[in-house]
This record gives sequence, C-alpha cells and structure tokens, in this order.
Amino acid sequence: MSTPPGLDLARLAAYLRDKAPGLVAEPLHAELIAGGRSNLTYVLNEVFVLRRPPLGHVLATAHDMAREHRIISALGPTTVPVPEALLLCEDDSVIGAPFYLMSRVPGVVLRSRRQTDPLGDQARRDVAFAMMDTLAGLHRVDPAAIGLADFGRPEGFLERQVRRWSKQLAQSTSRDLPDAETLRDRLAAGIPASATTAIVHGDYRLDNLIVDPGTMRVAAVLDWEMATLGDPLTDLGLLLAYWTVLDRLKIGVNPIADGLGADAGFPTGDALLERYAEGSPLPLDDLHWYVAMACYKLAVILEGIHFRYTNGQTVGAGFDQIGALVPPLLAQGLAAINGES
Repeated sequence: MSTPPGLDLARLAAYLRDKAPGLVAEPLHAELIAGGRSNLTYVLNEVFVLRRPPLGHVLATAHDMAREHRIISALGPTTVPVPEALLLCEDDSVIGAPFYLMSRVPGVVLRSRRQTDPLGDQARRDVAFAMMDTLAGLHRVDPAAIGLADFGRPEGFLERQVRRWSKQLAQSTSRDLPDAETLRDRLAAGIPASATTAIVHGDYRLDNLIVDPGTMRVAAVLDWEMATLGDPLTDLGLLLAYWTVLDRLKIGVNPIADGLGADAGFPTGDALLERYAEGSPLPLDDLHWYVAMACYKLAVILEGIHFRYTNGQTVGAGFDQIGALVPPLLAQGLAAINGES
C-alpha cells in the first residue's frame, strides 16, 4: 500500500472491513487532492473521497468531521447538490484523527486561469450564475425541515463570528498584525441586524464546487467544515472577498483565487449579486460590513495556515505565499468597513 501523509491505509482497511464490509474493495490506494488549504481530502480507490482534519495545530471548532458529515447527510434529499455521505468515524486510533467517507462526484473543480481561460465567455458566465443559483437555493432550505434546527445558534451569530475569529487568530499567529485589532474593533462596534436565518456554508466559492463540464452546472458543493445556521449575507460577503478583494491584491499568482473575477473574464461581483437576488428576497443594498467581516475571517484562516506552514505542518505545495496575503487582506477589510470598496 502506498500511504500518503495523514492516512494509515492498513488501519483504514481493517476498519472498513469491520464497519462497512464490501463497501471499498482492497487493496486500498489513496491520493491527496491538491488545492485544499485546511481539512485534508483524499481520493480513495478512485470512487470514494475521505476527509480528515489537517496535521498538527488543529482548532477544535474548525475541523469537526461529524458536523460536515451531518450536514451533507441532511442536504442529500434536497435540491442542493452534495456528495453522498457514506460513513463517519470519530475514533482517532484508526488514522490518527476523525474522518468521514463520501462518494466521489464526477466533474471538475475550477481552481486556476489555466482551467478557466479556455472556457470562453459564455461558459464562464454560465458557471458563475449556476454558482449563485445554488447558493440562493441553499439559503432557501428550511433547516428544521431537514433536521438541522439545532445545527447552530442564530441569535447573536454575527457577534459570535467576530469573537470566534478573534480568538482563533490569537491561537494561530506568532507575528504582529496591528490592523487585525483595528478591524476587529470596528466590526464589533458596527454589527448589523440580520434579516433572516439560513444554512450558511461558511466558505462558499467557485473552487469549493464540482462543476459538470458539459453543462457548467454545479454537480456538488464541497467543504462544509464551517457550515452553521446564521446570517446568509456572510456567505455573500465572503464570496465577494474571493471574487473582487483577493483579485485586487495582485500578489503574484494568487494561491487561493487565481482565475476568479472580472479580470479573468467572469461576470463582475455586482452581476453575481443581481443573479443571487433573482432567487432570494434578501436586501443586498449594503454589504460593506459583511465584506469587511469576510476579509477578517479570511485573514485569520490564512494566518492559521501560514502558522502551520512555518511549523512544517502542512501537506502539499502552494503554502509559501499564503502569509503574504494576510496584511493586505486586513487593510482591504478596513477599506470595506469605511465604505471604500
């Protein structure tokens, strides 16, 4: 067995043989999927996908495999496209961390301009609008109707978001970031009233989707590790941060948003919001706070990845540029909350 980092295929095979006999044929072989910057994702025997937390420094609330497994299981019968959830293991002794197994959905993940440039204007428009239609569909799902009424605490959600990411930054950095304190204080002082409660994906963006290359439709939404119940405008704020703010930074080849935005031939952020509004009654006239919150959250996530990278606890390539994105992201967050973006 060829074992990639973060897996013990011998122990995994024994576990599957006992808990799900006949599900996965032996011998097992696995490949780490490139592109992930947090939880680790592997293709197992070509037809299954295994998810586990990252190696090393792990924040308890940020890498909960049971939550991911629960939400994709609940969304399975809805119109929101997700992989089929197959098995959850919360026993650390099997591969060194909890994990879950799901089906592998055919399609492509669009991560770079090398993939998106050849698509053409119409295909880029189609996939961008399909992305927004899928998000609006997710936000229309009634959590209680699919057994997720207790999946989060909507009351005080935005206040807790500011506190949570501030706490995680304190646990995942070893350098001075003065703009982080300023932005945190501005966010805490200007929290808006939420218009509604919905299932929030928490990291919704193009490269967290599997796309059917024949139709440019969304075949599956991936990476539910930050999902909860809360203000759906946080998903829009984060999507705009990926789509417009990161594109604006122009730090070499953007390691997490290369190939997105109007400069890459996609519709503008405003066009995405117009498409979302067609399937949602939410007011979208003032998203400045939500974009600023997204910049702060994204900066904290990237700082945590940078922290693991500097401690030799990342797996795969592309982590060396992550830390450089953090200070300008915080500056963009301050600009957003001042109404400058």
